[in-house]
Amino acid sequence: MAPKSDTQAPAASHGHSDPASSSIDPIFHVLRVLPYSFLRPPRLRLKLPTLTLPSPMTVFALVLLTYFMVVSGIVYDIIVEPPGIGSIQDRATGSVRPVVFLQGRVNGQYIIEGLSSGFMFVLGGVGIVLMDLALDRNRAKSVKVSYATAGISSVVIAYVMSMLFIRIKIPAYLS
Repeated sequence: MAPKSDTQAPAASHGHSDPASSSIDPIFHVLRVLPYSFLRPPRLRLKLPTLTLPSPMTVFALVLLTYFMVVSGIVYDIIVEPPGIGSIQDRATGSVRPVVFLQGRVNGQYIIEGLSSGFMFVLGGVGIVLMDLALDRNRAKSVKVSYATAGISSVVIAYVMSMLFIRIKIPAYLS
């Protein structure tokens, strides 16, 4: 479509709703028309960037990392800024020994406590994924047995360690 020239006068200029076209001010007209009489916009041949989707394993890794950070309590660690590990003085010897679990406070944690608990949750999740991979019919039997063994072991270890963490955190839990 060819551009309209500025020399043509509109036939019905009284019916236009554009206030700039009906302006009488000559300076406004000069500022509006003069620069475009000798300037031309360049012809740009820009290519749109092509975005490729990430591989399924990349998405899985990002989701697993996000899950680890959420269940580890990263938000709590950023807001409250707890110490990495605690310390307690031994009553018998008087020496100070490190403590990983903040006992008695369910809604508080040390940084290492959150990271280790989050790792156990991720270990259990990876174990479930491995058990799912063991059900694939296209794999060799030895690989399926390896996946199933690793998956069941991961889930059992994650469950036992999580229960141990809870019993350390809350000494009278399920007693």
